[in-house]
Amino acid sequence: MKKPDHIISIDLGGTKILSALLNDKNEIVGKVKQPTDSSKGAGFIIECMVASINKLFQKYAVGEKDIKAISMGVPGTVNPISGLLANAPNLGIRDFNIKGELQKSFDIPVLLENDVNLAALGIKKYEFNDNVNNMLVVFIGTGIGGAFLFNGSIYRGTNFFAGEIGHMLVNSSGSLSSKKAKSFEALASRTAMVNGINRELAKGKESNILEFVNGDKIKSSALAKSVASGDKLVTNEIKKGTKIIGSVLGSITTLLNIDTIVLGGGVVEAMGDFILDEVKKSFNKAVLPEPGKNVKIVTTHLGDDAPLYGGIALAEEFIK
Repeated sequence: MKKPDHIISIDLGGTKILSALLNDKNEIVGKVKQPTDSSKGAGFIIECMVASINKLFQKYAVGEKDIKAISMGVPGTVNPISGLLANAPNLGIRDFNIKGELQKSFDIPVLLENDVNLAALGIKKYEFNDNVNNMLVVFIGTGIGGAFLFNGSIYRGTNFFAGEIGHMLVNSSGSLSSKKAKSFEALASRTAMVNGINRELAKGKESNILEFVNGDKIKSSALAKSVASGDKLVTNEIKKGTKIIGSVLGSITTLLNIDTIVLGGGVVEAMGDFILDEVKKSFNKAVLPEPGKNVKIVTTHLGDDAPLYGGIALAEEFIK
């Protein structure tokens, strides 16, 4: 009897679930995107994930007998061993055994990891061919998430909270100490950039951003088009965010002496070269010369597929 040799990877977000089937050649066979609504509670999210997996089964004519593991990335503090999702603010979930609940629907091992950790595993394996030592992966989107690899291995921390750099307190210059400090993601995420743009628009400032908006939300693609057109308001607000990002990453590098920083997320995917150049400028001003001189700062080429590929690496770690 043929052994199961496929993986299902799930990237769980607040509004959508992206699921993928990967074959024994480490190729993505296909994907399914399933909308969800985190306001309906943890049970509804489980139902949506089950539906997403079943769609993959139906669409690509596979069954449980073909699947070695289901790897799941979740935006929050997770314990990969117990399966407990301790806190996922963007999902409105606390103290929920998401791994155990999903496991009830399938006779396949279910594996759990923080979403940026999972992306970091994918980046390490499929962009760096496992040839990376001390790396920080930073995803910039609705919030800011991070993942650390030390000596080539994911560092999860004492109680699995390592990498939550978005909750670090900084000020508008990127300093890590200030009486007026806010969270890193409150100042430099895509959400923060958009909030800044909306504040300026409310003051009557001129911008073409609304010409690129389809619906009521300013998305990364709209930001990119506005920047490409030379819009000063949007460009300045994004530069405020990238200045903080570079400064914070410089301070982290001074502290931890990492050798590689990988940027990802919707904003980076939409305007990678622009974001990368601006981040490097403030990074070089903030970092001490010795730890900063050999750091490679790049954008991920895997994009949204990074956590999907990370599912393979997670299965290799936990399925023997």
